[in-house]
Amino acid sequence: MNQLTRRTFLGAGAASAAIALGQLGRSKAVAQTGPAIRVAQADQVVNLYSSRHYDTDQALYDSFTAATGIRVNLIEAEADPLIERIKSEGANSPADVLMTVDIGRLWRAQQEGLFQPVNSTVLTQAIPANLRHPDGLWYGFSKRARVIMYNKSKVNPSQLSTYENLVDPEWRGKILTRSSTNIYNISMTAAMLAAHGPQETEAWVRGMVANFARPPEGNDTSQLQAAAAGVGDLAITNTYYLIRMAKSDKPEDKAVAEQVTIFFPNQRDRGAHVNISGAGVVKTSPNKEAAIQFLEHLASSESQQIFAQSNNEYPVVQGVALDPILASYGSFKEDTINAATIGENSAEAIRIMDRAGWK
Repeated sequence: MNQLTRRTFLGAGAASAAIALGQLGRSKAVAQTGPAIRVAQADQVVNLYSSRHYDTDQALYDSFTAATGIRVNLIEAEADPLIERIKSEGANSPADVLMTVDIGRLWRAQQEGLFQPVNSTVLTQAIPANLRHPDGLWYGFSKRARVIMYNKSKVNPSQLSTYENLVDPEWRGKILTRSSTNIYNISMTAAMLAAHGPQETEAWVRGMVANFARPPEGNDTSQLQAAAAGVGDLAITNTYYLIRMAKSDKPEDKAVAEQVTIFFPNQRDRGAHVNISGAGVVKTSPNKEAAIQFLEHLASSESQQIFAQSNNEYPVVQGVALDPILASYGSFKEDTINAATIGENSAEAIRIMDRAGWK
């Protein structure tokens, strides 16, 4: 992780804030008419700062407006620039909700004091305790499993078992993954830290580095492509990237999805690592009640179905059907470590990855 990126994660300075603000993404208003379940003023709005870059999320905003009459004003950018913008705006920030795609960013926003507690029976009853902050500062609304993907022509699944066993000599020069700057890898290492402590985790990271097929590069999609092409035998990615390729109209994407498949590790002990995409109400929210309604809507069966069917994620609410293609890869036991613990361990995970040479 380069120094600028790492300082941003741990607490950026004024210079990086200025850069972030200058490069901030787009803003747009999302409005839909429809029958209101709750009485709402016609001019009510929720200002949503979101780092979720999925066009399919439009359905979430449309359904919320249809149900409540409240407009969603969307500000989109990467999580760190959004956090810096809220800090820069201070008490005058229009932000009502901050939504990110990883617990590490929720934790950083929490550490910056950007969230206020939300006491909602709707949310606490719908969302498992390990997927929300103990004091209601943020809530997870979808899950993403970070698992082992393998080339079916090169690996027998009987060879695979746990994340820990990826350091075995048989995988020397065969593992593909993103860089240590990637928040998904940071959170995966933070979960390992919770399970094994710093000494064993550092030994694990060193073993992973020794087994890399190439220096870390690219995104999760490129890891899958490289695995299919035989650059390496195994790839560490989130599940929804493979499902997206399986659904693609591009023959080359479908070919990758036919060559590579999912293995869920640690099924005989703690379970596969799961991260969250989540949100919280900003401390200075000018529209607090509307913001809470928005979070509650994200926990509704309708929204959970959108998360599951539109972006191939795992819902956090029980009883919501998975996307059929995702479901075809089977069910799995997930690690139930509290997401807040992963956030707490993120800074130490970064230091361990640095020391161990994960570039």
